[in-house]
Amino acid sequence: MSKKTAERSRHDKSHGADPADDPADESSAKSHHQEGEPAHGDKTGTAVDPAAAPILPEHFVNRELSWLEFNSRVLEEAEDETNPLLERLKFLSIFSSNLDEFMMVRVSGVRSQMQGIADPEDQLPERLTSQEQFDLVHARTHDLVNRQYRCFRDEVLPKLSAQGISLVVPDKLSDAQKAFIDEYFQNTVSPVLTPMAIDPSHPTPHLRSRGLYIAAIIEQKTYRPGAPKKLLAVVQLPTVLPRLIRFPGDSDQYILLEQVVASRLAQLFGGFEITCWRTMRITRDSDLDIDGDQELRDLSEAVEEGLKALRHREVVRLELAAGTNEKLLEQIRRPMNILPQELYEIDGPLDLTVFMDWYSSLDRYSKLRDEPFVPRRPVGMEEGADVFATIRKRDVLVHHPYESFQCVVDFLTAAAEDPDVLAIKQTLYRAGNESPIVRALINAAEKGKNVTAVVELLARFDESSNVRWARQMERAGVHVVYGFVKLKTHCKVTLVVRREPEKLRRYVHLGTGNYNSATARIYTDFGLFTCRRKFGEDASALFNFLTGYSSGHAWQRFTISPDDLEPKIISLIDREAERARSGQGGRIIAKLNALVDSHVIESLYRASQAGVKIDLLVRGSCCLRPGIPGISETIRVVSILDRFLEHSRVYVFGAGDDPDVYLASADWMPRNFRRRVELMFPLTEPHLKQRVVQGILPTLLTDNVKAREMQADGTYHRVTRGPNDKPLRAQLRFLTDPQVIAFDRHIENR
Repeated sequence: MSKKTAERSRHDKSHGADPADDPADESSAKSHHQEGEPAHGDKTGTAVDPAAAPILPEHFVNRELSWLEFNSRVLEEAEDETNPLLERLKFLSIFSSNLDEFMMVRVSGVRSQMQGIADPEDQLPERLTSQEQFDLVHARTHDLVNRQYRCFRDEVLPKLSAQGISLVVPDKLSDAQKAFIDEYFQNTVSPVLTPMAIDPSHPTPHLRSRGLYIAAIIEQKTYRPGAPKKLLAVVQLPTVLPRLIRFPGDSDQYILLEQVVASRLAQLFGGFEITCWRTMRITRDSDLDIDGDQELRDLSEAVEEGLKALRHREVVRLELAAGTNEKLLEQIRRPMNILPQELYEIDGPLDLTVFMDWYSSLDRYSKLRDEPFVPRRPVGMEEGADVFATIRKRDVLVHHPYESFQCVVDFLTAAAEDPDVLAIKQTLYRAGNESPIVRALINAAEKGKNVTAVVELLARFDESSNVRWARQMERAGVHVVYGFVKLKTHCKVTLVVRREPEKLRRYVHLGTGNYNSATARIYTDFGLFTCRRKFGEDASALFNFLTGYSSGHAWQRFTISPDDLEPKIISLIDREAERARSGQGGRIIAKLNALVDSHVIESLYRASQAGVKIDLLVRGSCCLRPGIPGISETIRVVSILDRFLEHSRVYVFGAGDDPDVYLASADWMPRNFRRRVELMFPLTEPHLKQRVVQGILPTLLTDNVKAREMQADGTYHRVTRGPNDKPLRAQLRFLTDPQVIAFDRHIENR
């Protein structure tokens, strides 16, 4: 995976190997000699026109502020009255979940930099100081959280109540409801509560990150010698109980667990008067970092130890119910060193992720949610089909979630059951809590097949789940490898080696998303099935690298980070710039989750200055500013926020009928280029490229319902329709439009 390896790979592509069992690979040969080397110029390899305008720090958007604009677009979906009510509630919950992760990882990092604990990472040229970032991030977050709760409190909750789904407050309970709550508290809640008074002999208890607590000041009714007259007290709400308690009966009426407990604090602290109380929630720094310079005996044990250590990290946010008594507030803040910016007073229930329960469980309110859908089966991948025969016949491109992820599960299941399959190798980043993929690997190992799983233990917030799956697979006989300490294994690859009459054949699945059957129903991704020789050889070499550090392979179809991916992307951008300068036209379309890498952004700016037309579909953070005169006038940035999370990475370079089309596991971010093992691979069959370039991407780029266009100042505006423009919602079109479905079927049958 060195530069020399990349050179050998290019030499092999230019001169070609025996194409006898790889006939369609010849379809992309015309472009290989055109990719070229990075042009002479700056340190990134980007060609620099001496007459071009200089690229300045103000031409970049701060990454953290850009991410907050993304979460603002999530909030807009909650505020959008055209969305069904439970879908709006879902987006409010997603906004909270997103913000939790942002605080635990990104904002905690800025806080550490501000305090001199950590060095700035992947600094962009915009050069805000850590203090400036910290202040701006919290100011923007406070505005967004206030918007979120206005939407929840004033719009969504009253409208849900009108539909029969309501929260009941304690002073509005009927006699029957009071009796139910009394019994529920005594029999179910009280036995698992631990009231904790805090004084010198009862030190402050450890508070769990994202745990919900009731904090109160309690005062003795009758003074007892040796006990303080006033105390701070804390009660943790148990996670083993539902936070939304449903009342019996036909109506969907609920009360929050914290209100039940708070109304009975006097029972919990007998002999004390409750002076004041409020719910509270803290967020801790949760960025797990394993020191790669330290000698490790077992990475899985190091991860488990690291997860335990996270419980005691610094608090980076304190959420308190609005109207908290000043004395209570100070007693909570002072021991945790909460900065003023980190205090969030919330006018409503803390942590709206709890209301995802309503979205998930209230099935009878179908009119309040999006129409259900059944994913289509790809042609040749129908239930009971011979998947190996289909892949031998042609490459299969699958567009999730519109086409079912079950075909990937079937592929692994068939491989596990097939006596002619000798070996299965797979990378696993986020497998999920219930994984048919992992169970298929376990089944294959138990049947005596050679099974290897490269499990990324440091997949953020999935560490515990991945350790658990790794242990189960090891017990079943799967050879489990943890990848590398300093490089996350983020590529998505499956290799199946099968004995066939004429020879051993390698079947490969490559994806842009995780092997997770749950998220595959709500994330848009691509998967490619192929048995072409060059893909198979590259897949074998990749696993040899992941399991044995093997190097020296001349990559034929794969481009791998950390060595080769960024130079390859910049080389392709530069090629389009040279085409534009020579009058041949230049074209770039990229669909990705985030655009942060400054070297790639500078290359895109240079390409725009050369006249290349560039369309970027960037769902999340985008640190490039489009539409700057003389810098990025030919660049358009669009973000689509809709029912499904746009997760696929697709990169198109070249105009005309046969551009180069790549799918990838990587976004254009420093971490993907330098700290992860990532994979980019081409579509080689013309009809599959046609499906992406003529069908899928144009539909996304012409969305005028759920698309927002980025402005030069970093803000986003919804795409406006002209008076004669019909509404076009890309995701809905992929789901239901007969013409789109017929086009896909026609392409797949070729």
